[in-house]
Amino acid sequence: MKPYYRLCILLGLFVVAVHSGPISRQADNDDALIQSYLKKFYNLTEQTGPHSKGRTNHMSEKIAEMQKFFGLTVTGTVDQETLQVMKKPRCGVPEVYISTRCQNLTMFLLSFPDHSDNSPFSGQGDFVAHAFFPSPGLGGDIHFDDEETFSFSSSHGYNLFLVTAHEVGHALGLHHTTDPGALMYKFYSSRNAEKFILPQHDVDAIHALYGPNPDKPVDPEKPEPTRPVTPNACDSNLVLDAVTMLRGEMLFFKKGLFWRTQPFSNQIEQHLIQSFWPGAPENIDAAYENPSDDMVYLFKGQKVWALFGYDIVQGYPKTLQSIGLPAKLKRITAALYDHDTGKALLFSGKHYYSYNAIKKKMDKDSPKRVDDLFPGMTTKVTAAFQYRGFTYLYSGSHMYEFDTGARKLIRVLKNNYFLPC
Repeated sequence: MKPYYRLCILLGLFVVAVHSGPISRQADNDDALIQSYLKKFYNLTEQTGPHSKGRTNHMSEKIAEMQKFFGLTVTGTVDQETLQVMKKPRCGVPEVYISTRCQNLTMFLLSFPDHSDNSPFSGQGDFVAHAFFPSPGLGGDIHFDDEETFSFSSSHGYNLFLVTAHEVGHALGLHHTTDPGALMYKFYSSRNAEKFILPQHDVDAIHALYGPNPDKPVDPEKPEPTRPVTPNACDSNLVLDAVTMLRGEMLFFKKGLFWRTQPFSNQIEQHLIQSFWPGAPENIDAAYENPSDDMVYLFKGQKVWALFGYDIVQGYPKTLQSIGLPAKLKRITAALYDHDTGKALLFSGKHYYSYNAIKKKMDKDSPKRVDDLFPGMTTKVTAAFQYRGFTYLYSGSHMYEFDTGARKLIRVLKNNYFLPC
């Protein structure tokens, strides 16, 4: 072979090696993470023997088990969304366990990575803390990773109160739940700790183990607090806070949570807003997707947040006044992106403002009456979105379907029409 051709081949191999190296290493790292995650939390065991099919099936079963637990699309294979969930910092207690009760909760340990309990921590951004279910020895103990940042503010590091409360639940015998509104959800809550009230789901779970307190004093001047209950998507009287599309999916918001589904799919995911979008408001008034910039905009009070993927766009939140809305306007009650005009319609009471998403300014003739654009819509709009040439306006527990082009009311439906009920 001539030296010239040999040199070209060597250079070509070098380029391939340089470009494929990092990707290969990342793939190896992801494979190691998947194996470690499933072994720790879903009891993935080593399959020995000459046949690889059994090992593959066992792995697929554990992936499917994990996907079902998190409300993901169950495929038995690790897609990008499944991998992102595996990479999220979380409680270090597995989903495979036995239920017991605790007689005494006596000890808290602040621990360094290797602390002689066969469950070492591995640094920031992995497992924040773990607890041991009631049993002799380590049973009831709670360990925190000393390399993580803890504070009493959810905006800086992990909220020590909420992490501790979650781990105390484990130490008492409670396990993880699929209810994202509960304290014992597998990811730590980002809610406001100062206003925290133990959700009803967790109260019921601890009562199931120990029973209610028979000696609890009754103070008629201090009634029981109203405990948060995770909303039911199939409640016929459901009143939604906001609705928006997101990259072909539908998002339905209610009380700090949202349901996520494909149109007319029988599968649904439920998330805490602040777990899905850290730094977003705890609950929202309105939302819309702008497909031209691939962003979602959330409204709460007199502020608006812009989100790209899982991240808040730099410079947000902004005030409503900064996008051209009047200073006296206290909140937006609904929002949608009009695909025909490329404008966002921002609703407030029986009026709406038209925002030019390209020029980034409000139309001069805003506000306008809602029933001028949508004849017959005389009640306050509480949520809105467009889908396949139709505009859907929500008011109370009903949804009004309009032919966008004809500006005509087609039918009135229940709020959960698009949810798999």
